[in-house]
Amino acid sequence: MKAKVEPKKERYRKRIIALSILIPVAIAALFGIRIEGYDTSFLPPIYATINGITALLLVTAVVAVKNGKRRLHERLMKTCIALSCMFLALYLVYHSTSESTPFGGEGFLRYLYYFVLVTHILLSIGVIPMVLFTFVRALSGDFARHRAIARYTFPLWLYVAASGVVVYIMISPYYG
Repeated sequence: MKAKVEPKKERYRKRIIALSILIPVAIAALFGIRIEGYDTSFLPPIYATINGITALLLVTAVVAVKNGKRRLHERLMKTCIALSCMFLALYLVYHSTSESTPFGGEGFLRYLYYFVLVTHILLSIGVIPMVLFTFVRALSGDFARHRAIARYTFPLWLYVAASGVVVYIMISPYYG
């Protein structure tokens, strides 16, 4: 019986690894593509709001599971994953139709902005497989391994969601 379960887990592992590589590569590739003729300037505040909602729901989900509300936790986490997918879609649409906005701040704020931006980008790449592995472990009922990785996934995902809002707030005065 165990032989049947392991190949299924292996298949998910391979898919998660493939997605974890494909998503950042696609994002990087799309930064080199510019589709003209569309005004998507309204999108950054929308996807920043999605990041903010995701951060709030992540905290709410952790509180829910700590209070024994497993079903609520599951619903909130699925919502967070859906919001993250929506964010990604809107982010890709915006950056494939608009030029990147340079940060115009100076001094300490400039260093702070780039620190938050770089850590946000690097951790957003790393959190993809962590979220997916955490999710698959929960779906498969492997709660011991789910909790073991979730203890690291949660703070990283929370940082990525919250820092996305901070990046937006810091760069929003410089949008054209």
